[in-house]
Amino acid sequence: MTEIFDCSDADRRAAGIDAAVDAIRGGRPVVLPTDTVYGIGVDAFNAAGVTALLAAKGRGRDMPVGVLVGSWNSIDGLALVVPDTARELIRAFWPGALSLIVTQAPSLHWDLGEARGTVMVRMPLHPVALEVLKAVGPMAVSSANISGGAPAVDAEAAHEQLGDSVAVYLDAGPAERGTASTIVDLTGPAPRIVRAGPVTAEQIGAVLGVDPQSLTETP
Repeated sequence: MTEIFDCSDADRRAAGIDAAVDAIRGGRPVVLPTDTVYGIGVDAFNAAGVTALLAAKGRGRDMPVGVLVGSWNSIDGLALVVPDTARELIRAFWPGALSLIVTQAPSLHWDLGEARGTVMVRMPLHPVALEVLKAVGPMAVSSANISGGAPAVDAEAAHEQLGDSVAVYLDAGPAERGTASTIVDLTGPAPRIVRAGPVTAEQIGAVLGVDPQSLTETP
């Protein structure tokens, strides 16, 4: 049975987070707020959970799922090597609306789809999301919408699209940004923005000391 929890009420928020943690540990998808858009998420290391997430969205394995983390240093356990550029961007923009693609550690026992040895990682700037993440560890998270649909900017929009395929909805009101995160690929010879978002090329270029235009050029 699907449950929706109003996180503006302290008691309902606590009950909702407990219910979400239980669902995630049981391999069931939950919807949670982030600073960008609402996400549908599961335990990143639960293959059945990731399969359920993809099924809920109607999404294929050819579009791998990113990972949300609850702390700055979590990326150290997920990446083969954390480039200096990643650390500079993490210091500048995490928690926040910037996702980083890095080469994943080969020892990780997970299946996020056809990621070709990479993983996309972000630390969101939202207290509810961070509380859940700190309880369960890294989560495989995608935008809370049917594949091809508009990303959900509130819990109601997520429920309209995903319905009973999700065990728990954590409703914390409209997402602050209302748009998906910027994605920077750090697996090539130079950083490259592969999806524009709230963190701009100019901001990234200023942190890395590079021409912003170089971040958007096709290699």
